Amino acid sequence: MLRGINRQVVFNCDADKHHFMKVLQECKEVSGFKLHAFCLMSNHIHLLIEPAEEPLEIIFKRIGSRYAVWYNRKYQRAGHLFQDRFRSENVETDQYYMTVLRYILQNPMKAGMESRPGNYRWSSYFAYEKGKGSVTDTQFAEDLFGSREALIDFIQQTNDDNVMDEEQYDWRLRDDQAEEIMRRITQCETVSAFKLLDKPLRKAYVRDMYLNKLSMGQIACLTGLSKSTVHIWIKDIEPEPVPEKEELNLCEESNSDFWMNSAEVW
Repeated sequence: MLRGINRQVVFNCDADKHHFMKVLQECKEVSGFKLHAFCLMSNHIHLLIEPAEEPLEIIFKRIGSRYAVWYNRKYQRAGHLFQDRFRSENVETDQYYMTVLRYILQNPMKAGMESRPGNYRWSSYFAYEKGKGSVTDTQFAEDLFGSREALIDFIQQTNDDNVMDEEQYDWRLRDDQAEEIMRRITQCETVSAFKLLDKPLRKAYVRDMYLNKLSMGQIACLTGLSKSTVHIWIKDIEPEPVPEKEELNLCEESNSDFWMNSAEVW
């Protein structure tokens, strides 16, 4: 799993996802790994990879750095795009392989982006459904299930699969990162300076810090407020609605050779 730093969105539109797939395909050719499944979400990426000679650390560094350089240039930003290093775990049995495969391909459905597997095009689902793909290596799973029909039936089953879920990991901001964000938002260098601000402004800043992924404990420490006050000030923030489906937004660059092929199978 690769995740945007501070939960940042790493795909603003379909053109970004399309470019990432080009990067993934290029890196696959260089590294020689097999890609059994992928799913691109707005702020994180799931990959089921079988390395060859090159270790995962090098594979993910190559993928992440190539895409980040392109992304930063396109959106005129600087700095890291992905959160620290990648997260991974070994898949050591056929049964767990089946579970991980289904978990990845059902990720958009469980996030509320589709009603059933197959409506979201930025995953390996269509490669398995159609029995081909330009990036996904489908043969192992097809052989494991005995037929493509049995494989698709398994993928579509309702389940409570829970594998390497991102909530199992501590994705929280480091304290130095939290302090940097606090200073950027408030323009205050010290707790004393923050306390001199008017209450409505302090409340607005606290809510802004929380939306930038600072924990309540970090906010309390950096502002001198009590945790109970922080909780009261942020408790009425409305959660972001989960979209029913991803809107198509090409947001092409004027000098890009990008062309969206809706029938393309990855």
